[in-house]
Amino acid sequence: MTRLAELVLRRARERTGPGTMDATATDRQRWQPRWLRPTVAGLWCEPGRFYIDPTRPVDRAVITHGHADHARPGHRSTLATAETAAIMRARYGDDAGPVESLGYNVPLSLGDVVVRLVPAGHILGSAQVAIEYRGCRVVVSGDYKRRPDPTCAGFEVVPCDVFITEATFGLPVFRHPPDSHEVERLLQSLRLFPERCHLVGAYALGKCQRLIMLLRRAGYDRTIWLHGALVNLCNVYARAGVQLGPIGTVSGGARRALAGEIVLCPPSALADRWARAFPDPVTAMASGWMGIRQRVRQRGVELPLVISDHADWDELTATLDDVGAPGVLVTHGREEALVHYAASRGYRASALSVAGFEDEDD
Repeated sequence: MTRLAELVLRRARERTGPGTMDATATDRQRWQPRWLRPTVAGLWCEPGRFYIDPTRPVDRAVITHGHADHARPGHRSTLATAETAAIMRARYGDDAGPVESLGYNVPLSLGDVVVRLVPAGHILGSAQVAIEYRGCRVVVSGDYKRRPDPTCAGFEVVPCDVFITEATFGLPVFRHPPDSHEVERLLQSLRLFPERCHLVGAYALGKCQRLIMLLRRAGYDRTIWLHGALVNLCNVYARAGVQLGPIGTVSGGARRALAGEIVLCPPSALADRWARAFPDPVTAMASGWMGIRQRVRQRGVELPLVISDHADWDELTATLDDVGAPGVLVTHGREEALVHYAASRGYRASALSVAGFEDEDD
């Protein structure tokens, strides 16, 4: 637990009095569905006989989106959106196994439950999983954001009885600036330093393509150059109808001729020998974590760009109120503060421990 999270919890207990947080945990046993529970392999839906984003190979998996900590290969049967299926095949080839695609908001019976995949707004093909069983509807958000994103379908609010939400940026300190503001900072730096290459670290799936589209919307119509590791997934987006504009692949000695250009690369490449051949590069990184000074220093980033594919604190809390589920379960992130917020709003709230998810370079 971070020091900030500890402070939030301590202040929460001071306001609510002793025993309140424990009472919430006890009350969970009365409202958390017993038929949907975490296991060592992932979140298990017993009446449907499937796992959601399992951490190891299983007989039947329902996948929320294509990031590697959610979409793992090797399952005997996988259900996902068509776009997530394409991402899995591009990343894993034959190891992706059989993947059945399901359109958004198309009901499908699995065992004794009805499942729908609903847009999550995180990346291309990302989905919430809405599960209905014996009059109870549970929505598993997966990763999501609420901001407009031209590369994917926007988040849809689904009223439900229990909402299982991520909390990657689940602390009040995380309030991301407008995307347009951060892109303008990059373009302004390009105008100030036309003799320098601008080398931007961006996660290969989702962030890279979104940053390209944000630049296009800001009027940048020149070629955007890509590290070779980003090309494959950009091609997946292009085949899905996302028009990225002119892009090129960086190769060999061409790096020395890219003064005044924007080059996107995996975050790990910023510290690699590969980066040294560019003309006096401005090292930048696009991530929600760039709002944390320590992470900026650790990465050695000169131009931090706070652009996230996850909901920030305001978006997380607004989503709880928009969904209005009486029960809230908070998982893979900074659970404590969001649980306290939900409880203060009258929701029955608790943390749900689901192992296997990581802090992406977001």
